Parts: sequence; C-alpha cells; structure tokens
Amino acid sequence: MTPSPSTPQSAPPVSESRREAAGHASPATASADPSAVAAPEAAGAGLSGKNVLLTGGTGFVGRHLLPQLLAAGARVTCLVRATSRTDRLPQGVATAQADLATGAGLAAALKGQDVCIHMAAMLFGLGWQDYLRANALAARTLAQTCTALGDAGPARVVLVSSLAATGPCATAPGVADATPPAPVSAYGWSKLLAEQILGRALGERLVTLRPPIIYGSGDKGLLPVFQGVRRGLAVSPGAGRDFPVSAVHAEDMAQAVLCACKPQARGVYHLSDGGVYTMGGFCQVMGAAVRAVTGRPKGPVRILRLPLPVMALTAGGCSALACCADALLARWPRSLGGGRLKRAPNWNLDKYREARQVGWLCDNSRLCRELGFAPQVGLEAGMQEAAEGYHREGRL
Repeated sequence: MTPSPSTPQSAPPVSESRREAAGHASPATASADPSAVAAPEAAGAGLSGKNVLLTGGTGFVGRHLLPQLLAAGARVTCLVRATSRTDRLPQGVATAQADLATGAGLAAALKGQDVCIHMAAMLFGLGWQDYLRANALAARTLAQTCTALGDAGPARVVLVSSLAATGPCATAPGVADATPPAPVSAYGWSKLLAEQILGRALGERLVTLRPPIIYGSGDKGLLPVFQGVRRGLAVSPGAGRDFPVSAVHAEDMAQAVLCACKPQARGVYHLSDGGVYTMGGFCQVMGAAVRAVTGRPKGPVRILRLPLPVMALTAGGCSALACCADALLARWPRSLGGGRLKRAPNWNLDKYREARQVGWLCDNSRLCRELGFAPQVGLEAGMQEAAEGYHREGRL
C-alpha cells in the first residue's frame, strides 16, 4: 500500500457508532461528479492571467488538475515527452516538449513562466536506481535550470511530493508539517531527496505538498484493488490490526495544488480529506461504490488480513519476476521489442516496506488554516466517481 501520505472548514465528524460500523470517518460531503466541486475558483483566484508550466500533466492527477487551472484563468503549458499521449489534454492547454532527465528543452519551456507545478514522478520502480533517476535526478535537472534562468524563470515552484517522504504514523491526526522526515522506502527517500534538492536551490520559491493515498477516476495505482473488490476480496496488511490511513480524492488534490500557488504559501504542507480510515473500511466503501456501478460484488467485501511474512514473500516474488523480465528485455534486440520493462508491478518489495508499517496518517490543519484548503469530496462520493470512471473506460 502506498501513501502514493480539523478545522472550521471541515464538516462535523461522523458519530462514533457510524465510524465503528463503517471503519472510517467521512469529513467531506459532495456530489460524486467532480465538476460540482465549488472550491477551485477560490483556491486559484490568484492564478488568473498567470503562465503555469505543469509536469506530469498527462497523468492521473493532471486529468483532474488541468480543468481547475483553466477555470482559474491560468495560461497552462503541459511539459511532455516525445512519447506522451496528448490527445486527452483539455482544449486551451499548450504543450512544450522537454526531457527532465537530460534537461533538453527545459529552459525554453520554463522561461517566462510564473509558476511551475512539478508532478512528474515514478510511483512504481524496480529498485532504488529507478526512483533516484525518475524522482531525485529529475528534480536536480529542474533545480539547475531554474537557477540558471534566474528572474526569467518561475517565481513559484510547487512540488507534489508524498506522505512517504515524511514516514508512517498510526495516531490521529497524523504527522504534522513540522514532523522530522523518516522515510521507510526507496520511493519515500527519493521524494525527500527531490524536496531537499529543490529546496536548496529555490529557497522560499518552493512550496511542497505531501499527499497520502490519492484516488479517483483514471488512477492506475489502485485499479487492481478496485478489480479485486469487484470479485469480493481485498487485502489489509497484517493480521489483527486496523492499518489506519489518510486519503484524498484527486479533485481535492487538485484544489490543494491551486492553494499552494497562493503568494502566502510557505514550506511543506500535508493534505488529506480530514478522515481517518481503516484499510478494511476503505475497501468496504470502495466495494459499495463498485457494486452500485457494476452490480458486483453481491455482498460485503471480504477483507483478507494477510500476515506480514506472507506479504513479504508475495512482494519478493513480484519484484524478482519483474527484475528477471527486465534483464531479459535488456538482452533482447530493440527491433524485436527489447529494452526496459515498461511498467514495474504495483506490488513489490518497496511497497511492502510501506505496507508493513503501523499506518499512514497525516494532519491537514495547517493547509486548511493558512491557505483555505477545504476538502469537497467525501469518501463515498469519491469512490463512486472513481468506480464510474473505471467502468466508462472498460476497466471494471
């Protein structure tokens, strides 16, 4: 399980009896239709007429963020690679081709931008070297280019990092923005390195967001969990424990990014929808949403609480098979499809390092208090939106 890691703005918490029955707290209420979210205009009020460069915009969160940036009046350019699919980008979004690994084309793309939102990252890798290259070294390239441009570059850089960069916590309300980082995975360390590299180069120009589990339509990371739930089965790490987690819907994640673009934003902010969910309760709500869309599963989702040694064996097996496949592809002629494995498995040893922890909770109170972040999508509505999106795409 990857954490991909209240205030007067939050709705009142649910009753204790409901929390015990459902295994979760749902602090935000909204329609499952993300277009009904009302917060983006207020969150992005200062972006009107601003030039915004977005990395990772063709991905899952970008699908939800781009419409909100456009609605805020920003002039958006999406950084893409030669192989990127741009056919789904909203009308009005420009593109600039550049390589975050080598820096080719990056200076031209950054020049004249007011804000750079850096979301491009690797969530699933075969090992430390993959995370280092895709997350930390890409951040170094971005930092060097911004430094070289000086005043011609963006005045604000928003980095979408991860709760994995902070570390685990099972005690509500969770880790705070001032909590000393203690990553437990290669992914978490690579995200923390990216923060440090950009922070040293940019100083107060950098604002960092550390989200927990992000879910919503278009997400490939949780898709296997949704597919398992449709069959009536979900896995919770460790026997005899709850494994509490924080989560946020992609629409609220996008709202947080707009909040981070505000002039008064400073430093590191954790974010979530304000709820505390057990993994079992999280998957039961997912099951209800999938059932409403597909008619399956017929009954409650069975939560399989796997002992950690069993999970370690399965993660090790997935990692070993993926590494063997990658090695074989490297020896295969490129003319016959050789090269690198295109996608590492979602379940691997690095994700096991996160799943064996006590939980992943974070406190969003400073983001709400200072920047006006107000989660709009509750867990039930968010799961419904995600399930409907997967169903439309033929994935459920």
